Amino acid sequence: MKQHRLAAAVALAALVLAGCDSKTTVELKTPAQKASYGIGLNMGKSLAQEGMDDLDSAAVAQGIEDAIGKKPQQLKDEELVEAFAFLQKRAEERMAALNDEAAKAGKKFLEENGKREGVVTTKSGLQYEVVQKAEGAQPKATDVVTVHYEGKLTDGSVFDSSIQRGSPIDLPVNGVIPGWVEGLQLMHVGEKYKLYIPSELAYGAQSPSPAIPANSVLVFDLELLSIKDAGKDQPAQN
Repeated sequence: MKQHRLAAAVALAALVLAGCDSKTTVELKTPAQKASYGIGLNMGKSLAQEGMDDLDSAAVAQGIEDAIGKKPQQLKDEELVEAFAFLQKRAEERMAALNDEAAKAGKKFLEENGKREGVVTTKSGLQYEVVQKAEGAQPKATDVVTVHYEGKLTDGSVFDSSIQRGSPIDLPVNGVIPGWVEGLQLMHVGEKYKLYIPSELAYGAQSPSPAIPANSVLVFDLELLSIKDAGKDQPAQN
């Protein structure tokens, strides 16, 4: 996390905090009011994810008030740089600890899950179980396939689902995360698998969204509907 990013986040959050306190109920009727609330909400979530859960809202509001009122700043630039550096270091330490904890939890989950009947663990560490068998064709890495899926964390929380949207998707086999690339090529058209993907075969320490924490093991319910071939789909053969 860069110092300027932290400073910008704090300053933007201050725009919402300035001029109001926790006991004041604000109106959320006009587009500007709703957008203002959205800015505060998003920045609050961002700051919380960075571990900034102990910021002094009164001090934040004072800082923005001094700036808007063109009053002398109450701290020297050197003091501010030192304070931001402290928060940056602390946030990085907290994030490292959380990432390490997530990695250990994921390893433990996979160790236990791999002992269950019906779960197969491949050489790469990918785990899968066949939910519904079929005799259709198997895709190659160069194919485009049509699938239905639902992605979850190991606690069962859903982060993405074509099933819930009611719309399957087309995707290139070699254009997805490694766990999917391997898993899809094990499947036959018409089959349903449950994939348990280690973080190193998914997103690793680089979280793609707040819904997927770093170092997460991902669990997918995956159905291979068809393979695109010269403009024609290869349908399922049950």
